[in-house]
Formats: sequence, C-alpha cells, structure tokens
Amino acid sequence: MNRLIVLSLAAVLLAGCSPGGGKSVAVDAPPGLQQPPEALLAGEVMAVAYSGYREGQHPDLGEGAANPTREEILEDLRILVDHGFRLIRVYDVGENTVATLEIIREHQLPIKVLLGIWLRAEISNHEGCPWLDEPIPDEELAANTLANVAEVERGIELARQYGDIVVAVNVGNEALVEWNDHMVPLEKVIAYVERVKAAIDQPVTVADNYAWWIKDGAPLAAAVDFIGVHTYPQWEEKTIDEALAYTLENLEGVRAALPGKPIAVLEAGWATTASEFGGRASEEAQVRYYREIHAWAKQNNVTVFFFEAFDEPWKGDPTDPLGAEKHWGLFYVDRTPKLVMRR
Repeated sequence: MNRLIVLSLAAVLLAGCSPGGGKSVAVDAPPGLQQPPEALLAGEVMAVAYSGYREGQHPDLGEGAANPTREEILEDLRILVDHGFRLIRVYDVGENTVATLEIIREHQLPIKVLLGIWLRAEISNHEGCPWLDEPIPDEELAANTLANVAEVERGIELARQYGDIVVAVNVGNEALVEWNDHMVPLEKVIAYVERVKAAIDQPVTVADNYAWWIKDGAPLAAAVDFIGVHTYPQWEEKTIDEALAYTLENLEGVRAALPGKPIAVLEAGWATTASEFGGRASEEAQVRYYREIHAWAKQNNVTVFFFEAFDEPWKGDPTDPLGAEKHWGLFYVDRTPKLVMRR
C-alpha cells in the first residue's frame, strides 16, 4: 500500500467512524476502532511474525550467528503459504531477511513482507530495564549508533530493491518502552523514520507497546504513516476469558490518545507453554485467542501480526526450557502444527 493512500486514511477514519459519518460500527467493537478496508496492509487481516531459528540456531549472541539454511527458510515459507498466510513480519535487514526476500522472489511465493529495521541501544537503560545489570559502555553505544545508521540505509536499499514484496517498513522494535534493553531517544527514532520516509514509497511505522503509544506517542504518531502496536494480555496476567476485551481496551486507548491515524497490531499472541503463566498457557487458549482476534480484526479492517510463526528455543532463559519466550509459535520448532493450525 502506497504511503499516499495511508496518509489519506486520516480523513476517512474521522469521517467514517464518527457518529455523523454515516458508517455503522459493529455493536461489539469499541467506538472509533473500525477502519476502512484500505487500512489493511496488503489487504491482509491475519499475518504472522517470522524469523525461523530452529533447534540449535540463534542470532549473533556475541559469538556469531547460527542461521537457518535457504532450504529451511523455503520450507518455512511454504508451510506458512499452505496455512493461508500471505503477509509476514521480519525484524531486521540481516542475512536471514535478505535470504527470505530472495527466496520469495525466486520461487514466486505469494507472500508480502513488513520489513523491519532493528535499532540497537543508543542510550543505556540500565536503571529501567530489569535484566540490564550494569551500564552499557559509551564505546558500545557509539558503535551501536553507527550500526543503526547503516541498518537504516540497508533497510532503504532493500525496500527499494524489493518494492514488489515489501509493503511497509517498521523502524525499531520496542526501542522506546521504559523497560527495554536497547533504548533509542525518541528524537532519534523520529529522525530515522523521517529518513526512511523520504527515501521510499512504502508506508513507514514504528512498533512499540500500546501503553507507550498512549502515554508518550504523540510526537512519533505525527511522523509515522500508521501506528504499530504490541499488546500481550497474557503478560499482564489476563485469563483467556479476559484476553480479547483487554486487547481491544488497549487498542481503543491508543485510538483515543492518537486519533486519526490507522492502526495495525504488529504483535499479539498467546504462549502455549510458559512457566511464567501456569495454566493460562495452553494450545486450547491459543486457538481461542487467535480465532477471536481474527474475527474482530476482519470485522474492523485491522491487520494483526500474530506472534509468532514457529517456536524458537534460543529465546529467553537458557536454563528454563518451559519459559514463555520459547513457546509462542503457531507451529512447534520441528515445524509440526499446533492445535490452532490443525483446525
């Protein structure tokens, strides 16, 4: 979807969803959340977050990366296509992402991509992040800033090169919320967004927690083409009976704080196993949350990227194999489908 189309949605949203706009809002949808069909990314309602690391594989954790092979990526993408996914989200512009884009084009797969630009820490958030035990050294922050500039330029290059596949670009992932370990100043994020917007035709966004958008997001909302929201009821101790209502409360809060901008849910999911969540984690609950948010999103023209495609054992506490971070997938790490993908 061209950025010009997205920019035109503000007037449509305000007119179409206001009491006098002439467009009805479903009774079970919070006021103001219903969007026109043009707000959907690539016309898709349900999309999925994808990175593809398998057992024994991981990104660079300080000693180099162990990446999936091209054959493994192709297998993943074909699995997703076979289960109806036509839009995926990737998180950076590294080797895996380049291979994914090349494979989509080479095999003419019917998949579009929300391209991610990963931003590393430019300030040390050791006082706000629970797992940062000490300040990030100044020399590391300086190196990260240079790496971020290079990442932005590489993202621009890929968005141009794969303009037939990349439908939007996301600049930074949870780099602003108060508890993150890779914090970037708001003014720098805005500058990166403006740099990307000036260089590509696709719409540009930033992904962050709904609470940050509500509290602090106004300056950034003015810069992006649409608002990219993360919402996780499970992390906030909600049961599956409360999950959808809480998700919609989060989104309505963003809309109320930042009216007139299209919204996409860039992460929402339900872990199937989690030592942190006890009985709230299950495949049956994942099925319910997926179905409920899908039905709501379809009714209200909101693209939702479900987190995530496949379980990833490298994530989270390496001493806790039952940790939630390892078990958000719609498929197990061996690529067999969980219950939600078998129904």
